[in-house]
Amino acid sequence: MKRIVNGNTDGVKQSVLEEMALLYDMPCDADEFISNEIVGALAAYTELLNREISVYIARDGRVVDVSIGDARTVTMPSMRLVRNEDRLCGVRCVHTHPGGDGRLSGVDVGTLRSMRLDSMAAIGVKDGRAHSLYAGYLGEIIEDERNVVIYGPLRPAHLPHELLLREVALADDRLNSTTKAVVEARQERAILVGIENDEPYDTLDELGELASTAGARVVGRSTQRKRSIDNATYVGSGKAEELSLMGSELEADLFVFDDELTAIQQRNLEQALNAAVIDRTTLILDIFAARAQSHEGKLQVELAQLKYRLPRLLGKGVALSRLGGGIGTRGPGEKKLEIDRRRIRRRIFELEEELRRIEKQRELRRETRTRNSTPLVALVGYTNSGKSTLLNALTGSEVLAKDMLFATLDTVVRKAVLQSGTQILLSDTVGFINKLPHDLVEAFKSTLEETANADLILHVIDCSSNYYEAQMRVVDEVLYSLGAGDTPRINVYNKIDALDVPFVGARDGVCISALTGENLDELIDLIEARLNAERVRIEVLVPYSKYECITAIRKEGQLLEESHEADGVRVAAFINRATVWKIRNALDAGKPADDP
Repeated sequence: MKRIVNGNTDGVKQSVLEEMALLYDMPCDADEFISNEIVGALAAYTELLNREISVYIARDGRVVDVSIGDARTVTMPSMRLVRNEDRLCGVRCVHTHPGGDGRLSGVDVGTLRSMRLDSMAAIGVKDGRAHSLYAGYLGEIIEDERNVVIYGPLRPAHLPHELLLREVALADDRLNSTTKAVVEARQERAILVGIENDEPYDTLDELGELASTAGARVVGRSTQRKRSIDNATYVGSGKAEELSLMGSELEADLFVFDDELTAIQQRNLEQALNAAVIDRTTLILDIFAARAQSHEGKLQVELAQLKYRLPRLLGKGVALSRLGGGIGTRGPGEKKLEIDRRRIRRRIFELEEELRRIEKQRELRRETRTRNSTPLVALVGYTNSGKSTLLNALTGSEVLAKDMLFATLDTVVRKAVLQSGTQILLSDTVGFINKLPHDLVEAFKSTLEETANADLILHVIDCSSNYYEAQMRVVDEVLYSLGAGDTPRINVYNKIDALDVPFVGARDGVCISALTGENLDELIDLIEARLNAERVRIEVLVPYSKYECITAIRKEGQLLEESHEADGVRVAAFINRATVWKIRNALDAGKPADDP
């Protein structure tokens, strides 16, 4: 098998590459960390090319890879390294740093950790001579991070070979003794990537919250200056190379992009970054898959995932090859994504049919509610604005309410009684978010239509957020897309307890704290006023001979009280102003109540 020099060989003469390939024929002795012969050759080629030169040496002393980088990067070997969770890979890397500084860089240390190298060593080269050598090894776990033991500066011509080789065995023992606990507790390490946009707030902050909600640990973020989107890699090849270095340094398992990626962009990025790549849409779908509890919610999430992933089945690369799953792989699962398109389309059809059957059942419940004339008040708002906390405060229920994104996915309806005795139904459903995936909106459309059919909308706003106005606009856009833009609405500015100064932006609504109960009475009065704006309260005695009037009251309004007396039934009710004269006319003139 022909042995070649790998890495960045552009512009290097073929004769030089052939000479460098002779490094494969320079094995180290069993008691040598690296031979003086190889050190001299690395220094000479570094001076000649002004690029970083790397050799990877197996434990038996064989040189298994020779690579060329540039003045600031580590070039990873082309051969496959065995990466057992509890063992070092059995290969040590020795590379040069042009400019004379042999100290290990952040990329060096990150590569040592992520590849579980026996050792990562760097030689500072200046004027064609090796000046100093630093060698790093995996150390103990300190505060959930793998420490690195570093020796140096050492004189390359007089290395303590026995010490350096013995440290490999010690590092192997340290890794073996702590790996299991670390792997079990380790979160996926994510880097956030976005392009500068015109949003009035930092969307990467929100992306970071989403990643944390999904269970990842955000270890870095990178923003690309506003530019045209690169069709191949979204950010361009230069930025992709920069991200690759960042990923090596920070030991990233996952790159999360703030905008939707095409299948080709995702595949190319995974190859360039050597890590899993997902976008904001995949992340949101993953959170929904983890949070959905009801049968309908799980069906809706699976439908949205399959519709989104269907055109992206080709070229999944790293994402589908990662054993053990991770963010972006929950829900229908990897096996289901590997089946052919025909079967996926069939599954989509089955899900849509089942959801249609569930929607028919919901329509029946909606008709029953309409016949009973019970007003429906829908709680809507940006995710984590406090809708579930408000529902609990108004109804005395115990719906899950946490300070986290998308704590509520499944629609919850609870009954409440206002001070006047008016009964209402409060509906709480999924929160909205910027760039809410289209497939998700479509899948949840039947559920979200509860909002469009509501008598009143409470738009719950987190006024403690610096970006509450932008979040309000997102909610408005979704409401209009659902046909609920003209539904009567109250803006409820929540979380005033989290503010250091009084909130001054609530000219069109009411300020409350759902958590402490502050100003809830004012909100309840406002709800009652809005619901009863076209209603009046009546109290009448309905003779038993005209019991059909009570049926009409139930149909046209809301019956509050009912007591049986000797002469008939005394009732108190809220009814529309236009209906009052029909009821009184029927009672006074003896005509049927529904006869105008």
